[in-house]
Formats: sequence, C-alpha cells, structure tokens
Amino acid sequence: MIDVTQEIIGSSLRIATPLALAALGELVTEKSGVLNLGIEGIMYGSAFVGIATAAQTGSMTAGLLAALISGALAGLIFAFATVTLGVNQHVAGLGLTLFMISFCNTANRIIFTADGGQVRVDPWQPLNFGGPIFSQYLFTYATFLIGVPFTWWLLRRSGLGLKIRAVGENPEAADVAGIGVAKTRYTAIIIGSLFMALGGAFITLAFVGTFTVNIINGRGWVALALVIFGRWTIGRLLVGAALFSLVNAGQLQLRLLPSFSDVPFEILLALPFLAVIVGLAISGRNVPYPGAYLKPYKRL
Repeated sequence: MIDVTQEIIGSSLRIATPLALAALGELVTEKSGVLNLGIEGIMYGSAFVGIATAAQTGSMTAGLLAALISGALAGLIFAFATVTLGVNQHVAGLGLTLFMISFCNTANRIIFTADGGQVRVDPWQPLNFGGPIFSQYLFTYATFLIGVPFTWWLLRRSGLGLKIRAVGENPEAADVAGIGVAKTRYTAIIIGSLFMALGGAFITLAFVGTFTVNIINGRGWVALALVIFGRWTIGRLLVGAALFSLVNAGQLQLRLLPSFSDVPFEILLALPFLAVIVGLAISGRNVPYPGAYLKPYKRL
C-alpha cells in the first residue's frame, strides 16, 4: 500500500509539472488584464517545435531553446492582435490555438510521418534521489523550486510585477502614472508564453520523448481552469494542480486493480476532468477578476 501511495505521489508530481508551468504563465498574463486562450496552442506548438528541432539537430538543448522561441513568437503574435490591434481576446486566443495545432499537425505529417515514421528522441531521464517520490525530472524540480518562487517574486516584489498588477487593475490610472500599458502587457504576455512553452516542451522532451496528434490533450484548458480555481493566487493554483494530478495519477493506478476491472475505462478517464468541474463549482461565482480583465486599452 505504501509503494502504491508513493507511486501515485511521484506520478502526480510529474503530471503536475506542465500544468503548473502553464498555469503560472497564464496567471502572469491575466494579472495584466489579458486572457490568453491560446495557452493550449502555445503548449502544442512548443511541444512539436522542441522535439522536431531536437530530432533534426541531435541536441536536446537546441530543442528546448527552439520551443522557448516558438512560445515567445506565439505570445508576440497574440499580444499584437489583442494589445495593438484590440482584437477580441477570446477570438484571438482561440484562433491562435487552432492555427498552432493545425500547423504543427501538418508539419509533423509532412516532415516525419509521410513515410509512416514518427518523430522520436531519447528523452531526458528523471533524477532519482531515492524512491518513486523523488525520482523526478530536472524540469519538475526547477518548476517547484525555482519557477514558483520566481513567479511569486515577479508579481509581488518586483517593479515589473507592480506595473503588471497596476495595468491589470486600472490601465487608465497606470497610464497617468507614467506606466506604459501596451509595453507592460506585451511583457506579461511574452513571459507567460515562455512558461507555457516550457510546459509543452517538458511533455515531448522529457515525459514521452515523441510527438503524437493531440499530445497536449487539454492540459492548456485545465491550466486555465486552475487559474480561476486559484482565484489568481499562486498557493491556491498549486493546490488545484496537486488535486487534479493526484486524481489523474490515482485513476491510472485504479485501472490496474482487479476490483475496478469492470468499471468502464471512460469513467476512470473522465475522473480528473470531473474534479476540475467540481473544483470550479466550489470556487464560487464571486471570483476576484483583475479590474481591467478582458478590457482593451487605447490611449485617447
């Protein structure tokens, strides 16, 4: 029983890694008053670009850098559409997601699967410091030991974080105070996109070592829900990621138990997403959105 519990906890940490990275990126973005529904597409694009580059160059580091660049470029496109042009954020985000998924699937088919092959790399291996719980990827350790504290410091203690929060609450007042609203939102979106890109790259470069259609499998949407569940706070966001990941890891273990052999596979598969729905319902209706949430700003 202890071994099973350790396996579930260890698996949940690995499952939580891309969710936490993507959710932290979305948190930074939304704190500036911008909703990025392109999160799924950015993760998808970085997952493909990262492994494609690694496969072509033979360098995993090059793959990671390429994934980050693709995430930054996708964020730049989204920022230009929503901040500069004032395009509806829902439309721009969904459009970016659809484009990135379609483009990557087509590129994968042309480059790697035209002859029935599939892009694969020798993925990064976990670092084992003893037992299933501490057998984790460097990505995972970096996410929770560096990424989380950095995001907290960025939003709560840095000058840039103060500007991001000011723009997200009242861009008119921030503009009067001399804060560049457009520049700040561009910066927040690109920083958030880099976090999302890391989440996507983790999946292909470390977690699975290959790229398949629908490899992100809704993780971007779950990360978006985690930000809302967390009420735009890092602590609650991480609690939500932990709960979702525990349920996800638990249902994988339940499939192996004889007593659950008669339970339809689809029901167990749906458990993590049902947990997300329940979590959103528990979080309540009066969620503390940033004051300028979804509101474009144009200086008069």
